[in-house]
Amino acid sequence: MTRGNTAAFRADRVFLFYIALIVVFGLVALMSASTPVGFSKFNDAYFFIKRQVAFGLIPGLLLFFIFAKIDYRHWHKLIWVLYGISIILLILVFVPHLGVTINNSRSWLGIFGINFQPSELAKLASIIMLAHLLTAKKHQWNDWQTSLLPILAILAPAFLLILAQPDVGTLSILVVTIFIMLYLGKVPGRYLLILSLLGIVAFIGLVIAAPYRAKRLTTFLYPELDPKGVGYQMNQAFLAVGSGGFWGLGFGHSRQKFQYLPEVSSDSIYAVIAEENGFLISVGLVILILLIAWRGFKIAKATPDEFSCLLVSGIMVWLVWQSFLNIGAMVGALPLTGVPLPFISHGGSALTVALAAVGIVANVSKQTNLVQ
Repeated sequence: MTRGNTAAFRADRVFLFYIALIVVFGLVALMSASTPVGFSKFNDAYFFIKRQVAFGLIPGLLLFFIFAKIDYRHWHKLIWVLYGISIILLILVFVPHLGVTINNSRSWLGIFGINFQPSELAKLASIIMLAHLLTAKKHQWNDWQTSLLPILAILAPAFLLILAQPDVGTLSILVVTIFIMLYLGKVPGRYLLILSLLGIVAFIGLVIAAPYRAKRLTTFLYPELDPKGVGYQMNQAFLAVGSGGFWGLGFGHSRQKFQYLPEVSSDSIYAVIAEENGFLISVGLVILILLIAWRGFKIAKATPDEFSCLLVSGIMVWLVWQSFLNIGAMVGALPLTGVPLPFISHGGSALTVALAAVGIVANVSKQTNLVQ
């Protein structure tokens, strides 16, 4: 927050270049990874890439340009509408004949044959809402009942509805993002410590309540224990990443994508990228994600006010943390959570909302004067 004026500049071209690069890379990677499963299930090798373009890229670009045009200060008023819509959509997933269950999670709405995941919108809406709540008025942090508690109460419906689906992967992304935003918003450390302890207790409770989560943790620590059961996806991912070596097997030549590695078009797409393109390209993708984060946080630091700083920071934390949750699971550094790789994995609602989010970052960047 180094500028005190609101003179408009061009959107940051370096940031936009990085985003364009990862979107194009994602489309190419998805086209390769999804062809066998697309042909097997739908008799169309390009089924998934067609859906990604039609229901992710096109609406996402439309929202990107709209959000890039909306002055970020208007979100102080618009967020109540957006957040309300996201909560209504989260509720609708539990309505019979509207909600769609995939992989034991009731996280999708099925409308006219098109599935939409409301939790993706809820992540963005919660970030904007928290940025608004932290900056709309001056808080007296000494009284947590009139400062922190109302903020948490407003965010609680999104958390609880995502938990009820259940979608613990998405919930973990939202929890980490909100926590870091609270820290950046100068919430006292004693409150953050209490929230951390409550979060640990809640996590233990979730593991105890659902034995399959405990199995996932055990598989993460000892993937060799159940290679044909809970540990199957992780072990196949290790095989894919390892067989890629330094140079890779060549674009389109993955073996694991032929019905061996589960969810090759979504959760496991990074393993296919590593297998086909090798160490250099797979590490290059990680570097590109870090470059996006670096430029995004640089924009946040240069913003003219606290609201825009928190807004951009929250969006960047969300996208980067989700990226490394996905990649970390594929290389054995983190447990499997089932979250997609932003801008890469198949998922129309995920790509649409991610592009809308970076549209907001593009608008905020117009109020900075970073060296292009």
